[in-house]
Amino acid sequence: MNKYLFPLLFCLLLVACDKKSKVEKTVEAIPVTIEVERFDQAFFETKPENIAQLKQKYPLFFPKNTDDAVWIEKMQHPQWRELYAEVQKKYRNFEPVTQELEELFRHIKFYFPTTKIPKVVTLIGEMDYNTKTIYADSLVVISLELYLGKQHKFYQFPEYIKQNFEQNQMVPDVASSFLQTKLTPGKERDFLSQMIFAGKELYVKELLLPAYTDAAIIGYTEAQNKWCLENEGYIWRYFIEKELLYSVDSKLAPRFLQPAPFSKFYLEIDNDSPGKVGAWIGWQIVRSYMKNNPVSVTELFSKNAKEVFEKSKYKPQK
Repeated sequence: MNKYLFPLLFCLLLVACDKKSKVEKTVEAIPVTIEVERFDQAFFETKPENIAQLKQKYPLFFPKNTDDAVWIEKMQHPQWRELYAEVQKKYRNFEPVTQELEELFRHIKFYFPTTKIPKVVTLIGEMDYNTKTIYADSLVVISLELYLGKQHKFYQFPEYIKQNFEQNQMVPDVASSFLQTKLTPGKERDFLSQMIFAGKELYVKELLLPAYTDAAIIGYTEAQNKWCLENEGYIWRYFIEKELLYSVDSKLAPRFLQPAPFSKFYLEIDNDSPGKVGAWIGWQIVRSYMKNNPVSVTELFSKNAKEVFEKSKYKPQK
């Protein structure tokens, strides 16, 4: 029997690989060239007497009512100079990231054909971790000071925030910034709708970043993602037993959907759990829906949470 079983399995594997490769082969053929402008280098290498030319080239980064003395002081300040030196040490050669960005936008063009290929501008900002990357139609802005590695001496942030200050989060952050311009929250404010909204973003982010792990896509460590996998049934049972799915309690989002050091079950497991477990569950629901009801990304975005949940046939792993 084994004589026939192994060739059959091999053929099935080839069919599965071929099916996957058809999408990737199409994606690979999409022409994408990303232009990167290093505003971080231009700013800190400009001499004070030439600041007018810099402002003319990059008006977006110079508010009109700010005196030139402010910019000159920043250019020359020892701490800013040190930060610039650290960024250059890590990102003087930006080509590897550029190639990843081109791969991302090939996938974006596949799933969202009318998307313009943006120019990418890198800068060194004020360490605002809520805007690490910004996508705005024809422009992507990346704050390089927030990707120096979580152990960097400049970071005085909680661990759950700085764990994503790694280079491998840069392109996923750009993907998230892009998807936030495509996904519009529905009118529903119940917890289930919010979970599925987060799940849609993660599902499509997964399509745009096929080379990335689940952990990198959601911004977890591998251990945190493993915890969710091992406790999926328990998390779901907790949501059901506490009757949270259709609750409109505004406290549920910070407890289970937003970045946090841990999710707040108010039980002993809290310290072992990562934040955002509700988003992770929403992702699994959307995955189940797409497995049972394959539709285009555009159609998925248009589906309301109730339909997605009911047709997902979601059943957590034990």
